[in-house]
Amino acid sequence: MAGEDGDSEGVIRRDRFSGGPARGFMSSLAADERIFEADLAVDRAHVVMLASQDIIESEVASEILAALDEVEAAGHDSLSGGEDVHEAIEAAVIDIVGPDGGKMHTARSRNDEVATCIRYRLREDVLSALDAALALRESLLETAAEHTETVMPGYTHLQPAQPTTVAHFLCSYERAVARDCARLICAYERINQSPLGSAAFAGTPFDVNRELVSDLLGFDRVMENSMDASATRDFLAETLSALTTHAVTLSGLAEDLVIFSNKGLVELSDDYSSTSSIMPQKKNPDTMELVRAVAGDAVGELTGLLTTLKGLPRAYNRDLQRAHKHAFRTVDDVTEAAAVAAGAVGSATWPEDELAAAAGDGFSTATGVADLLAMAGLPFRTAHEVVAEAAARSEGTPDVATLDAVATDVLGESLFTHVTAEAVEAALDPTESVASRDSVGGPAPAAVEATLSTARDELSDDAAAVADARDSLAAAAEGLDEEVSSYV
Repeated sequence: MAGEDGDSEGVIRRDRFSGGPARGFMSSLAADERIFEADLAVDRAHVVMLASQDIIESEVASEILAALDEVEAAGHDSLSGGEDVHEAIEAAVIDIVGPDGGKMHTARSRNDEVATCIRYRLREDVLSALDAALALRESLLETAAEHTETVMPGYTHLQPAQPTTVAHFLCSYERAVARDCARLICAYERINQSPLGSAAFAGTPFDVNRELVSDLLGFDRVMENSMDASATRDFLAETLSALTTHAVTLSGLAEDLVIFSNKGLVELSDDYSSTSSIMPQKKNPDTMELVRAVAGDAVGELTGLLTTLKGLPRAYNRDLQRAHKHAFRTVDDVTEAAAVAAGAVGSATWPEDELAAAAGDGFSTATGVADLLAMAGLPFRTAHEVVAEAAARSEGTPDVATLDAVATDVLGESLFTHVTAEAVEAALDPTESVASRDSVGGPAPAAVEATLSTARDELSDDAAAVADARDSLAAAAEGLDEEVSSYV
């Protein structure tokens, strides 16, 4: 059923603003498909509230809610006209109900409506990103638990530095991803606040119940200031910043796996590799290269968003129509990248013999020898000088005799005045060197086991928090369905 002028769009947009060459440029209808379901939920909650507050008649609410069911069944692709999904849905409802369909927009603006829809959808996407990050943490921890005694080279400046273990290396990334999760959880808390009822920015004279709408939509609370509620997009900036930081973490992990793959220190599964189109012998870590590239995209999206937001005056400006796309593109890319990284880590092979052979490259146990001398009473800088000179006199790792000769030259006395030959031999051995580094957070197997225990507990807590959030949203959706059912 059309509006009184035979054109439902005319009910929403006066003729003066209904056309023109820029109308397509201004429209976001196609891009708004992502928030189609969110808008329907927001519409339903708002209509239920209007009826419960006697702002609109129950019969009208029933007709509007039934029309929204029809719009949902027809799908986003059936919408026509309108500058955005919000206007198009309202036009479709008016087509079905008649002029009374326009009562669904009472006591609200597209400003608070779109802000609510973005938050409603984004929170689901953030929970999905958290699911992927949690799965990555689990993959890192499970693989680490299998390799607490697998010695490998550790690097600084891409040069052999000190021996460590595969478990210690993987746990370093798990701890970083855990912080990424913490940032996303905090961002979720600020996303999950309801702007609805703020109208354009100055509130409304109608006796609305903002708390009811917030509860029906599963938000934790109502936003206090109506101007802030309708205008702000800082929740997008915060979320995108957290996602970008997570993407950078993923990029670092991917880079290490690419480099280790090149050195023969890890072999990625065929499922996470590819071959050359011309060189059949090649096995390329392509997935990790793409994960690495996602970080660049995320940085670009964050820059684009912040640049859009940096000069906007209060309250609403049409620039904001382009703001949320940055976050939605990034959350999709980063979620997928995390899932791929989890699969790559969980299916990779760590060749223990090759890793052990490389662990002592570049005299990587030098610091261990210096530490041994320092623990025997020498000033660390003096011990450092002895070991450095021994390294300079040797083509590789110096033997005990060379170390003793250098000590005699530098100290004027034998090395064995301070330490035993057996202790020096142990310090030169990568496995023994790792075992000696048992400080909190160190690579010694016992220290890593403690890290794994703490990490598993935190992973369990974070997984429970995400599950609780999902349960809360599911309960709210069920409650909204029950309320709608009482009218339809």
